[in-house]
Amino acid sequence: MTRNVVISGGGTGIGLAAAQVFAADGDQVLLLGRRGDVLERAPVPGALTYAADLADPEAVRGVAGFVGREFGAVDVLIHCAGGNGLLEPPVGGDDPLDAVARSWTVNFRLNLLTAALLTEALRERLAEPGGRVLFLSSIAAYRGHGQVAYAAAKAGLHPYAHDLARRLGPHGITVNVVAPGYIEDTAFFGDGIDEDLRTWLVEETLNGRAGTPGDVAATLHWLASPGAAHITSQIIQVNGGAERGH
Repeated sequence: MTRNVVISGGGTGIGLAAAQVFAADGDQVLLLGRRGDVLERAPVPGALTYAADLADPEAVRGVAGFVGREFGAVDVLIHCAGGNGLLEPPVGGDDPLDAVARSWTVNFRLNLLTAALLTEALRERLAEPGGRVLFLSSIAAYRGHGQVAYAAAKAGLHPYAHDLARRLGPHGITVNVVAPGYIEDTAFFGDGIDEDLRTWLVEETLNGRAGTPGDVAATLHWLASPGAAHITSQIIQVNGGAERGH
């Protein structure tokens, strides 16, 4: 049966890989993101696109209206929008407190506020029973190293997902989080990653390789399947054993 799948951040990286997996399964996919040109070029056959800043409540209302007109019900909602602010305009001046305020504000807007606003806007449209909500966190949420504002924002998704799972569970809707480790072939590191850092990240894994967007997409696809109907309020790590569950 064809499902309606909404994917934020669906134009690149993990979001794009997820969109391709669901589209290949015959599902109708809607790609969301801020850059309309990127969405329109995304190689996802038959996908709908809608460009919006998902940290803006008015823009999210527009998304909800579009979803209502095109889809009606939403079977799967996947939050891949986020990042560490590399695409944001640089902060003016050299005041260190201004830089701190910008870093924390940008990261919470990109990674947490976007997910909360879109979820609440579409919550009443989630299929009952059988709906799926999936958030994308990070290994950084467990470790708190690197850009700590990004790590904190991703960690903030965890209690939100647990609360949402309690609220939606009686309606037959599951809510889960996928937390990847180092994933290659995404825009997270901008123009590239230092080779020494890449070597260290790969050596941390138990299987000796970097993750791929397809690894995460396959996990998201399984969590959205009927076979995962009794899995909810969980954080699933996809990192080759670099960080163990706890």
